[in-house]
Amino acid sequence: MPYEVQGVIARGKGQEVSLETVVVPDPGPGEAVVDVQACGVCHTDLHYREGGIGDDFPYLLGHEAAGTVEAVGEGVTGLEPGDFVILNWRAVCGQCRACLRGRPWHCFNTHNARQKMTLTDGTELSPALGIGAFQAKTLVAAGQCTKVSAEAPAQVAGLLGCGVMAGIGAAINTGGVTRGDSVAVIGCGGVGDAAVLGASLAGAAKIIAVDVDDRKLEWARGFGATDTVNSRDNDPVEAIRDLTGGFGADVVIEAVGRPETYEQAFYARDLAGTVVLVGVPTPEMRLELPLLDVFGRGGSLKSSWYGDCLPSRDFPMLIDLFLQNRLPLDRFVTETIQLGQVEEAFGKMHRGEVLRSVVVL
Repeated sequence: MPYEVQGVIARGKGQEVSLETVVVPDPGPGEAVVDVQACGVCHTDLHYREGGIGDDFPYLLGHEAAGTVEAVGEGVTGLEPGDFVILNWRAVCGQCRACLRGRPWHCFNTHNARQKMTLTDGTELSPALGIGAFQAKTLVAAGQCTKVSAEAPAQVAGLLGCGVMAGIGAAINTGGVTRGDSVAVIGCGGVGDAAVLGASLAGAAKIIAVDVDDRKLEWARGFGATDTVNSRDNDPVEAIRDLTGGFGADVVIEAVGRPETYEQAFYARDLAGTVVLVGVPTPEMRLELPLLDVFGRGGSLKSSWYGDCLPSRDFPMLIDLFLQNRLPLDRFVTETIQLGQVEEAFGKMHRGEVLRSVVVL
Protein backbone atom coordinates (compact mmCIF):
# COMPACT_ATOMS: atom_id res chain seq x y z
CA MET A 1 0.00 0.00 0.00
CA PRO A 2 1.50 3.43 -0.95
CA TYR A 3 2.83 5.68 1.80
CA GLU A 4 1.99 9.37 2.26
CA VAL A 5 4.69 11.56 3.82
CA GLN A 6 5.61 15.23 4.04
CA GLY A 7 8.38 16.17 1.59
CA VAL A 8 10.37 19.31 0.71
CA ILE A 9 9.36 20.48 -2.77
CA ALA A 10 10.92 23.04 -5.11
CA ARG A 11 8.08 24.07 -7.44
CA GLY A 12 9.88 26.63 -9.58
CA LYS A 13 13.20 28.32 -10.25
CA GLY A 14 14.24 30.48 -7.32
CA GLN A 15 11.03 29.88 -5.37
CA GLU A 16 11.18 29.09 -1.68
CA VAL A 17 10.65 25.41 -0.95
CA SER A 18 7.39 24.13 0.49
CA LEU A 19 6.34 21.17 2.61
CA GLU A 20 3.79 19.06 0.73
CA THR A 21 2.28 15.59 0.90
CA VAL A 22 4.15 13.08 -1.27
CA VAL A 23 2.86 9.68 -2.32
CA VAL A 24 5.58 7.00 -2.18
CA PRO A 25 4.59 3.80 -4.02
CA ASP A 26 5.35 0.29 -2.85
CA PRO A 27 8.68 -0.89 -4.27
CA GLY A 28 8.55 -2.54 -7.67
CA PRO A 29 11.11 -4.96 -9.15
CA GLY A 30 14.63 -3.88 -8.25
CA GLU A 31 13.42 -1.10 -5.94
CA ALA A 32 13.42 -0.36 -2.22
CA VAL A 33 11.57 1.93 0.14
CA VAL A 34 13.82 3.43 2.82
CA ASP A 35 12.85 4.98 6.15
CA VAL A 36 14.98 8.12 6.09
CA GLN A 37 16.52 8.92 9.48
CA ALA A 38 18.69 11.89 8.50
CA CYS A 39 19.48 13.93 5.39
CA GLY A 40 22.11 16.64 4.98
CA VAL A 41 21.34 19.98 3.32
CA CYS A 42 23.75 19.95 0.38
CA HIS A 43 24.55 22.78 -2.03
CA THR A 44 23.34 20.54 -4.87
CA ASP A 45 19.80 20.81 -3.49
CA LEU A 46 20.10 24.59 -3.73
CA HIS A 47 21.37 24.18 -7.31
CA TYR A 48 18.19 22.25 -8.10
CA ARG A 49 16.00 24.95 -6.54
CA GLU A 50 17.80 27.65 -8.52
CA GLY A 51 17.43 25.78 -11.82
CA GLY A 52 21.18 25.24 -12.11
CA ILE A 53 20.85 21.51 -12.86
CA GLY A 54 17.67 21.31 -14.91
CA ASP A 55 14.11 22.53 -15.27
CA ASP A 56 12.18 19.35 -14.45
CA PHE A 57 10.17 21.03 -11.72
CA PRO A 58 8.70 20.22 -9.28
CA TYR A 59 11.75 18.72 -7.60
CA LEU A 60 11.67 16.57 -4.49
CA LEU A 61 14.82 17.70 -2.71
CA GLY A 62 17.26 15.86 -0.44
CA HIS A 63 19.81 13.21 -1.32
CA GLU A 64 22.57 13.07 1.33
CA ALA A 65 20.82 10.52 3.51
CA ALA A 66 20.90 7.40 5.67
CA GLY A 67 18.17 5.22 7.13
CA THR A 68 16.76 1.71 7.30
CA VAL A 69 15.17 -0.38 4.58
CA GLU A 70 11.38 -0.58 4.96
CA ALA A 71 10.58 -2.89 2.04
CA VAL A 72 12.16 -4.32 -1.11
CA GLY A 73 10.66 -5.26 -4.44
CA GLU A 74 10.77 -8.41 -6.50
CA GLY A 75 14.19 -9.68 -7.50
CA VAL A 76 16.16 -7.70 -4.91
CA THR A 77 18.98 -9.70 -3.33
CA GLY A 78 21.51 -8.80 -0.66
CA LEU A 79 19.17 -6.24 0.89
CA GLU A 80 16.31 -6.77 3.31
CA PRO A 81 14.04 -4.81 5.66
CA GLY A 82 15.88 -3.49 8.69
CA ASP A 83 19.25 -3.04 6.97
CA PHE A 84 20.93 0.28 7.82
CA VAL A 85 21.98 1.97 4.59
CA ILE A 86 23.52 5.09 3.13
CA LEU A 87 21.79 6.23 -0.04
CA ASN A 88 24.01 6.81 -3.07
CA TRP A 89 23.21 8.48 -6.36
CA ARG A 90 25.45 6.37 -8.59
CA ALA A 91 24.15 2.80 -8.39
CA VAL A 92 26.41 0.98 -10.82
CA CYS A 93 24.90 -1.26 -13.48
CA GLY A 94 27.70 -3.83 -13.79
CA GLN A 95 27.12 -4.15 -17.55
CA CYS A 96 28.19 -0.92 -19.29
CA ARG A 97 31.58 -0.50 -20.95
CA ALA A 98 33.06 1.22 -17.86
CA CYS A 99 31.88 -1.53 -15.51
CA LEU A 100 33.08 -4.29 -17.84
CA ARG A 101 36.52 -2.64 -18.01
CA GLY A 102 36.79 -2.75 -14.21
CA ARG A 103 36.02 0.95 -13.68
CA PRO A 104 32.56 0.88 -12.10
CA TRP A 105 33.07 4.31 -10.51
CA HIS A 106 32.72 5.65 -14.08
CA CYS A 107 29.49 3.71 -14.72
CA PHE A 108 27.57 5.19 -17.67
CA ASN A 109 24.22 3.58 -16.81
CA THR A 110 23.55 4.13 -13.14
CA HIS A 111 20.16 3.08 -11.76
CA ASN A 112 17.27 5.02 -10.26
CA ALA A 113 13.81 3.82 -9.27
CA ARG A 114 11.56 3.29 -12.28
CA GLN A 115 8.36 4.32 -10.53
CA LYS A 116 7.66 7.97 -9.81
CA MET A 117 6.81 9.53 -6.49
CA THR A 118 3.98 12.05 -6.87
CA LEU A 119 2.01 14.76 -5.18
CA THR A 120 -1.51 13.79 -4.09
CA ASP A 121 -2.95 15.25 -7.33
CA GLY A 122 -0.80 12.87 -9.37
CA THR A 123 1.88 15.40 -10.35
CA GLU A 124 5.11 13.46 -10.92
CA LEU A 125 8.14 14.60 -8.94
CA SER A 126 11.77 14.70 -10.01
CA PRO A 127 13.80 13.43 -7.02
CA ALA A 128 17.13 15.21 -6.51
CA LEU A 129 19.90 12.94 -7.83
CA GLY A 130 17.34 10.16 -8.08
CA ILE A 131 16.82 10.05 -4.32
CA GLY A 132 14.47 12.71 -2.87
CA ALA A 133 15.18 12.20 0.83
CA PHE A 134 13.83 15.30 2.56
CA GLN A 135 10.94 13.13 3.75
CA ALA A 136 10.37 10.23 6.13
CA LYS A 137 10.29 7.56 3.39
CA THR A 138 11.65 7.51 -0.15
CA LEU A 139 11.71 5.16 -3.12
CA VAL A 140 15.05 4.30 -4.72
CA ALA A 141 16.67 1.63 -6.83
CA ALA A 142 17.92 -1.14 -4.54
CA GLY A 143 21.45 -0.53 -5.83
CA GLN A 144 21.29 2.96 -4.35
CA CYS A 145 21.31 1.42 -0.87
CA THR A 146 24.75 0.70 0.58
CA LYS A 147 24.78 -1.28 3.82
CA VAL A 148 27.05 -0.02 6.60
CA SER A 149 27.37 -0.57 10.33
CA ALA A 150 24.28 0.56 12.23
CA GLU A 151 26.55 1.76 15.04
CA ALA A 152 27.15 4.99 13.12
CA PRO A 153 24.64 7.81 13.79
CA ALA A 154 22.48 8.45 10.74
CA GLN A 155 23.24 12.18 10.73
CA VAL A 156 26.92 11.33 10.32
CA ALA A 157 26.63 8.35 8.00
CA GLY A 158 24.36 10.18 5.57
CA LEU A 159 27.03 12.78 4.80
CA LEU A 160 28.94 10.15 2.84
CA GLY A 161 25.98 10.09 0.46
CA CYS A 162 27.28 13.19 -1.30
CA GLY A 163 29.42 16.09 -0.06
CA VAL A 164 31.87 14.43 2.31
CA MET A 165 32.43 11.49 -0.04
CA ALA A 166 32.91 13.92 -2.94
CA GLY A 167 35.67 15.76 -1.07
CA ILE A 168 37.45 12.75 0.40
CA GLY A 169 37.27 10.97 -2.94
CA ALA A 170 38.51 14.01 -4.86
CA ALA A 171 41.73 13.81 -2.85
CA ILE A 172 42.23 10.05 -2.59
CA ASN A 173 40.50 8.56 -5.63
CA THR A 174 40.67 11.29 -8.29
CA GLY A 175 43.72 13.24 -7.15
CA GLY A 176 45.68 10.19 -6.10
CA VAL A 177 47.14 12.01 -3.08
CA THR A 178 49.73 9.88 -1.36
CA ARG A 179 52.39 10.01 1.35
CA GLY A 180 54.55 13.14 1.28
CA ASP A 181 52.51 15.05 -1.31
CA SER A 182 51.77 18.74 -1.13
CA VAL A 183 48.09 19.55 -1.61
CA ALA A 184 46.17 22.80 -1.93
CA VAL A 185 42.39 23.00 -1.56
CA ILE A 186 40.64 26.10 -2.90
CA GLY A 187 37.27 26.59 -1.23
CA CYS A 188 36.76 25.33 2.32
CA GLY A 189 33.08 24.60 2.63
CA GLY A 190 31.87 21.08 3.35
CA VAL A 191 33.33 19.51 0.20
CA GLY A 192 36.61 21.41 0.44
CA ASP A 193 37.11 20.52 4.09
CA ALA A 194 36.37 16.89 3.22
CA ALA A 195 39.12 17.13 0.60
CA VAL A 196 41.45 18.46 3.30
CA LEU A 197 40.48 15.50 5.48
CA GLY A 198 41.04 13.08 2.59
CA ALA A 199 44.48 14.51 1.91
CA SER A 200 45.34 14.16 5.59
CA LEU A 201 44.07 10.58 5.62
CA ALA A 202 46.26 9.80 2.60
CA GLY A 203 49.40 11.10 4.35
CA ALA A 204 49.99 14.41 2.57
CA ALA A 205 52.93 16.29 4.09
CA LYS A 206 51.58 19.79 3.42
CA ILE A 207 47.92 20.72 3.06
CA ILE A 208 47.18 24.33 2.14
CA ALA A 209 43.61 25.55 2.63
CA VAL A 210 42.47 28.59 0.62
CA ASP A 211 39.31 30.61 1.21
CA VAL A 212 38.09 34.19 1.65
CA ASP A 213 36.59 33.48 5.08
CA ASP A 214 38.84 33.14 8.13
CA ARG A 215 36.15 31.11 9.91
CA LYS A 216 36.25 28.49 7.15
CA LEU A 217 40.03 28.45 7.23
CA GLU A 218 39.90 27.68 10.93
CA TRP A 219 37.52 24.81 10.21
CA ALA A 220 40.00 23.52 7.62
CA ARG A 221 42.76 23.46 10.21
CA GLY A 222 40.56 21.22 12.31
CA PHE A 223 40.42 18.72 9.44
CA GLY A 224 44.19 18.65 8.89
CA ALA A 225 45.26 21.78 6.99
CA THR A 226 48.87 22.63 7.81
CA ASP A 227 48.69 26.12 6.29
CA THR A 228 45.92 28.57 5.41
CA VAL A 229 45.66 31.40 2.86
CA ASN A 230 42.98 34.08 2.87
CA SER A 231 42.69 34.81 -0.85
CA ARG A 232 40.81 38.03 -0.18
CA ASP A 233 44.06 39.46 1.19
CA ASN A 234 46.69 37.43 -0.68
CA ASP A 235 47.31 36.13 -4.20
CA PRO A 236 46.58 32.41 -3.69
CA VAL A 237 48.84 31.28 -6.54
CA GLU A 238 51.85 33.11 -5.16
CA ALA A 239 51.03 32.04 -1.60
CA ILE A 240 50.79 28.36 -2.57
CA ARG A 241 54.08 28.60 -4.47
CA ASP A 242 55.76 30.30 -1.50
CA LEU A 243 54.57 27.49 0.78
CA THR A 244 55.90 24.81 -1.59
CA GLY A 245 59.44 26.01 -2.18
CA GLY A 246 58.44 28.11 -5.18
CA PHE A 247 57.16 25.13 -7.17
CA GLY A 248 53.42 24.80 -6.56
CA ALA A 249 51.44 21.94 -5.06
CA ASP A 250 51.50 18.37 -6.34
CA VAL A 251 47.69 18.28 -6.28
CA VAL A 252 45.34 21.28 -6.29
CA ILE A 253 41.66 20.63 -5.59
CA GLU A 254 39.19 23.27 -6.74
CA ALA A 255 36.07 23.02 -4.57
CA VAL A 256 34.31 26.23 -5.65
CA GLY A 257 33.31 25.60 -9.26
CA ARG A 258 34.16 28.99 -10.79
CA PRO A 259 36.42 29.85 -13.75
CA GLU A 260 38.57 32.28 -11.77
CA THR A 261 39.29 29.80 -8.97
CA TYR A 262 39.92 27.02 -11.50
CA GLU A 263 42.52 29.25 -13.18
CA GLN A 264 44.13 29.80 -9.79
CA ALA A 265 44.25 26.03 -9.28
CA PHE A 266 45.78 25.54 -12.73
CA TYR A 267 48.67 27.92 -12.05
CA ALA A 268 49.13 26.95 -8.39
CA ARG A 269 50.17 23.37 -9.22
CA ASP A 270 53.69 22.16 -9.75
CA LEU A 271 54.88 21.16 -13.21
CA ALA A 272 53.31 17.79 -14.04
CA GLY A 273 50.95 18.30 -11.08
CA THR A 274 47.27 17.50 -10.94
CA VAL A 275 44.22 19.76 -10.84
CA VAL A 276 40.97 18.24 -9.60
CA LEU A 277 37.69 20.07 -10.18
CA VAL A 278 35.09 18.97 -7.62
CA GLY A 279 33.22 22.28 -7.28
CA VAL A 280 30.06 22.32 -9.41
CA PRO A 281 29.92 25.08 -12.06
CA THR A 282 26.74 26.48 -13.56
CA PRO A 283 25.83 25.95 -17.24
CA GLU A 284 26.77 29.42 -18.48
CA MET A 285 30.33 29.39 -17.10
CA ARG A 286 33.24 29.32 -19.56
CA LEU A 287 36.97 28.79 -19.04
CA GLU A 288 39.76 30.26 -21.16
CA LEU A 289 43.38 29.13 -20.78
CA PRO A 290 46.37 29.48 -23.14
CA LEU A 291 46.62 26.11 -24.85
CA LEU A 292 50.40 26.41 -24.74
CA ASP A 293 50.23 26.54 -20.94
CA VAL A 294 48.03 23.45 -20.87
CA PHE A 295 50.62 21.68 -23.02
CA GLY A 296 53.75 23.10 -21.40
CA ARG A 297 52.85 22.52 -17.78
CA GLY A 298 52.00 18.85 -18.31
CA GLY A 299 50.28 16.84 -15.62
CA SER A 300 46.58 16.11 -15.37
CA LEU A 301 43.38 18.15 -15.39
CA LYS A 302 40.61 16.05 -13.89
CA SER A 303 37.02 16.43 -12.79
CA SER A 304 35.72 14.42 -9.87
CA TRP A 305 32.16 13.08 -9.96
CA TYR A 306 31.15 11.84 -6.52
CA GLY A 307 34.83 11.55 -5.63
CA ASP A 308 35.15 8.70 -8.16
CA CYS A 309 33.83 6.54 -5.36
CA LEU A 310 32.53 3.01 -5.42
CA PRO A 311 29.91 3.09 -2.64
CA SER A 312 30.08 -0.63 -1.88
CA ARG A 313 33.83 -0.29 -1.31
CA ASP A 314 34.21 3.21 0.14
CA PHE A 315 31.19 3.75 2.41
CA PRO A 316 31.77 0.78 4.74
CA MET A 317 35.50 1.50 4.93
CA LEU A 318 34.98 5.16 5.88
CA ILE A 319 32.28 4.30 8.42
CA ASP A 320 34.64 1.75 10.00
CA LEU A 321 37.35 4.44 10.24
CA PHE A 322 34.85 6.75 11.91
CA LEU A 323 33.87 4.09 14.44
CA GLN A 324 37.58 3.56 15.19
CA ASN A 325 37.91 7.31 15.94
CA ARG A 326 40.25 7.70 12.98
CA LEU A 327 37.98 9.85 10.77
CA PRO A 328 36.13 12.77 12.43
CA LEU A 329 33.04 12.77 10.21
CA ASP A 330 30.92 14.11 13.07
CA ARG A 331 32.74 17.47 12.90
CA PHE A 332 30.93 18.24 9.65
CA VAL A 333 27.54 18.37 11.41
CA THR A 334 27.09 21.99 12.46
CA GLU A 335 23.42 21.66 13.44
CA THR A 336 20.46 19.30 13.27
CA ILE A 337 17.15 20.71 12.04
CA GLN A 338 13.59 19.75 11.09
CA LEU A 339 12.07 19.48 7.60
CA GLY A 340 10.45 22.88 7.87
CA GLN A 341 13.83 24.56 8.37
CA VAL A 342 15.42 23.58 5.03
CA GLU A 343 14.83 27.00 3.44
CA GLU A 344 16.50 28.66 6.43
CA ALA A 345 19.38 26.19 6.14
CA PHE A 346 19.91 27.20 2.50
CA GLY A 347 20.46 30.76 3.69
CA LYS A 348 22.95 29.71 6.35
CA MET A 349 24.83 27.61 3.80
CA HIS A 350 24.93 30.47 1.30
CA ARG A 351 26.31 32.80 3.97
CA GLY A 352 28.97 30.28 4.99
CA GLU A 353 27.66 29.92 8.54
CA VAL A 354 27.55 26.12 8.56
CA LEU A 355 29.43 23.15 7.20
CA ARG A 356 26.30 21.01 7.23
CA SER A 357 22.78 21.42 8.50
CA VAL A 358 21.27 17.95 8.81
CA VAL A 359 17.56 17.22 8.81
CA VAL A 360 16.72 14.57 11.42
CA LEU A 361 13.45 12.70 10.88
